[in-house]
Formats: sequence, C-alpha cells, structure tokens
Amino acid sequence: MHGHGGYDSDFSDDEHCGESSKRKKRTAEDDLLLKKPFQKEKHGKVVHKQVAAELLDREEARNRRFHLIAMDAYQRHTKFVNDYILYYGGKKEDFRRSRENDKTDMDVIRENHRFLWNEEDEMDMNWEKRLAKKYYDKLFKEYCIADLSRYKENKFGFRWRVEREVISGKGQFCCGNKCCDKKEGLKSWEVNFGYIEHGEKRNALVKLRLCQECSFKLNFHHRRKEVKSKKRKDKTKKDCGESSHKKSRLSSVEEKDKAHSSSVKSENSINRNSDEEESTSESDLWKGPLPETDEKSQEEEFDEYFQDLFL
Repeated sequence: MHGHGGYDSDFSDDEHCGESSKRKKRTAEDDLLLKKPFQKEKHGKVVHKQVAAELLDREEARNRRFHLIAMDAYQRHTKFVNDYILYYGGKKEDFRRSRENDKTDMDVIRENHRFLWNEEDEMDMNWEKRLAKKYYDKLFKEYCIADLSRYKENKFGFRWRVEREVISGKGQFCCGNKCCDKKEGLKSWEVNFGYIEHGEKRNALVKLRLCQECSFKLNFHHRRKEVKSKKRKDKTKKDCGESSHKKSRLSSVEEKDKAHSSSVKSENSINRNSDEEESTSESDLWKGPLPETDEKSQEEEFDEYFQDLFL
C-alpha cells in the first residue's frame, strides 16, 4: 500500500510538471502570434540598465521642456547663460553687450540733418536720411530762431521753428532770439546765412524778427536788410505826396490872391459850366444803373492780410 501510494504521488507530480510546461509553451506561442512589429521585447523582473536610463532621460527632458515653456524670454536667456558659465566657466560681464555704438533717433537726426534739402541731397536715401528728411518736413520755415550769443565774433546760429514755437508766437510775435521774449518794437530782417554742412559750404536767405536790442546785436558789424510791409511803404509815399500837394496848394493860393481881379470873370463862366454839368449828370443818373466797380475776392483779401502779418 505504501509503495503503491508513493508511486501515485510521483506520477501526479510528473503530470503537473508536464501541464505547466505545456502552458508555458502555449503562452510563448500566443505571445509570438500577438506580438506587433513595433512592440519592444519583454524583459524579466529586473529591468535592463539601458532601458532604465532611456526612461529616466525621457522623463527629465519632459520636465525640462515644461519648465522652459513656463519661462519668458529673459528668464530663459539668463538660465542658458548661467548654465554655460557653470559648465564652461567665465564671467557674466563677458556676456554684456557694449553700448558704445548705440544711437537714438535724435542722434541719427543730428548726424543727417540739413538746414535746406536739395534734389541732390535726396539721392541715395537710406533709412537714416529718410528719418532726417521726415523731421525736416515737419519744421516751419517762415521765420528762424537765432542764437546771438557770439555776435561780437560775427558768428550766428539759425534754426527753423517747431510747432510749439509757432503756437506760442516765438520768432514772429515775440523776439526771434532764443534768449529773449520781448514783444515790443519788433523788426523784420533778411540775412544771407552762410554755413558749412557735411563739409560743404552753403548759403541761405533767412528771415527773422528781432527787438531793438537784438537787432543791434545782429547789425553789430554791418547792417542787414530790413523788411518792411507794403502798407508802410504806401503810407510813406502818401505822406510825401501830401506834403508836396500842400506846397503846391500854398503856391497856387498866393498866385490866386495876386490875380484875383482877372479871375472873377473866368470863375463866373466856370460856375455856369459847372451848373450845366450838374444838371446833365443828374439827368444821367436816371438813365441806367451805376457802373460796376471791381471788388476784391476773399482770397485776395486774405493774401493782403497775411502779407502784412508775416512781415
């Protein structure tokens, strides 16, 4: 019985081992059939070092990408600079950009500005010249602002007015000297302004308004041309004409007194003729409308007004 029972147990163990081996073969065959072409091979319980390193690198790269995306451009730049210094050595001063050659818009305008632009100056225009030309177009070129600080050396500085000065009246209703704000006794002057610009000598006829003291400084070495309005010239001519007319009247009165007796008869005849002319003129008034006189248009009136204003 004992021997028979031992035999049975051995036989059952062999059957169990055979069934487990068959199951392993079936699972291995099923895995081969179900394996996809891009699927990686399965490893045992202990992961291979290379696979573990790849997984770790992938996870670190994902975290690094997340942090870089969350940064702005400046933070990202500083991080890269610090990493470079950490790995390769050096100083942060080596990465600072030199500002010696930096230029603002005003620096570009100062370098390329011209008092007057000619057709030759507008040839071969780059962006710097275009910027200076655009600034020049916005200036007001009716009157100039003057710098008379070196008048004893016969050296003057002139520039065009900006919008702020035009609105305040500087240079037209106030003295055109940059250090003077007087509004009384202003005179208009024309000056032949000679200057050197970009190594080239040029001349320009400019107009400015100055008070009496500043006019003395302008004419310290030699007198410039004073500009007067047309109305003033007409008034002076009228005054001269009136004075001559008064003189002629006085002379005619004296002659009339001397020849009074001889002129009585002629005056009577003249009076008769004048009465006849008046009667005829009164009759002519009812014949038709009055002759039309030439009236000035609104533009001509504005031109005369501004012509007197700008002098």
